Amino acid sequence: MKRTFVDIKEIVGVQPSGVLRLQGAEMASTGTVRNAWLTVEDGLISAFGPMDTLPEDTGEKIDCAGSILMPAFCDSHSHVVYAGSREGEFRDKIEGLSYAEIAARGGGILNSADLLHNTSEDELFEQSIARVREVMAKGTGALEIKSGYGLNTRDELKMLRVIKRIRESVPATVRATFLGAHDVGRGYGKDEYVRIVCEEMIPAVAQENLAEFVDVFCDEGFFTVEETARIMEAGKAFGLVPKIHANEMAVSGGVQVGVAHGALSVDHLEKTTDAEIEALKGSATMPTMLPGSSFFLGLPYGRAKDYIAAGLGVALASDYNPGSSPSGDMRFVMAQGCIKMKLTPVQALNACTINSAYAMGVSGITGSITPGKRADLILTVPISSLDFIPYSYTTPFIRQVYLAGKEL
Repeated sequence: MKRTFVDIKEIVGVQPSGVLRLQGAEMASTGTVRNAWLTVEDGLISAFGPMDTLPEDTGEKIDCAGSILMPAFCDSHSHVVYAGSREGEFRDKIEGLSYAEIAARGGGILNSADLLHNTSEDELFEQSIARVREVMAKGTGALEIKSGYGLNTRDELKMLRVIKRIRESVPATVRATFLGAHDVGRGYGKDEYVRIVCEEMIPAVAQENLAEFVDVFCDEGFFTVEETARIMEAGKAFGLVPKIHANEMAVSGGVQVGVAHGALSVDHLEKTTDAEIEALKGSATMPTMLPGSSFFLGLPYGRAKDYIAAGLGVALASDYNPGSSPSGDMRFVMAQGCIKMKLTPVQALNACTINSAYAMGVSGITGSITPGKRADLILTVPISSLDFIPYSYTTPFIRQVYLAGKEL
């Protein structure tokens, strides 16, 4: 099927073929075409250009007068597969308890693990796919989903099977991450649990081909640098690419161990020093910041501008989860990138599209307006400019989302 978007006010997010991430000064610009057309064939972007070059054979035409056409958002860090909710802990937060204090009282991740254990796989799928459909409607075209609320082999596999079912059920690009090392499961000692993650869980995940990535919560009160390295290496032995939760609670050494072991991304980074920036220079690792967690937990926002000034790229993601960021709205993430982290709208767009796609290993197929990539697109209502999207951050801006060229 061939269809052509015509009279587009502006195409934004244009990148040449072969560009997989943007770093440093590159993040300040994006290719654009004004008064433009764009053609989609067989779910892929085939060509685009100014209206005075519109080809005769357009197929179906879509009139885009006054609208901007942009890449769909890519969300490289989410926990959307979970059971129930934790609004009871929301009250605890309002009354002054910290995330760490709630966890120490047996809440937090362990609370979600208890809920998930008592939820059937079918019910977990129904709850989770509803969230995935929600974020797709808000413009997300690529989504990484983590396990980590199972905390025993049976329930971790249950989560990952649900993620596989979601991948097979939606038009979004979905990638799965095994996060058995999200916390220590109830009834286990720390050493015993790390051994089970490495020797039992990871081989079982690999045997069923349920994940692309292995992740570890390397932070104060969770897993040490040494434990993290052991788990990452165990995952790599079974073909799982490392990713890291690091520096949410404290400067943990997680960034450095992630870089040393070839992590594709190091995520959170609310607490960071110049040493983390230096460690990332020259690496293939994408620093990924989660402003939704900063907003919800009252944590510092990541030093995105300092990372960019040092020549690094930055990705932004939602951290959609029941305890620290119960929202997967990537438009809100983009807005926080501008309002709280002082990124320009273009920098925030790049952080929420091509760089977040890179942080989940899919920037070769989505995340920008590039011939040959999937036609994962947001067509806006008539708006004045890209800047309007983060500026007027609750005003509806989406006319239609297209994933692989098809309307949701």
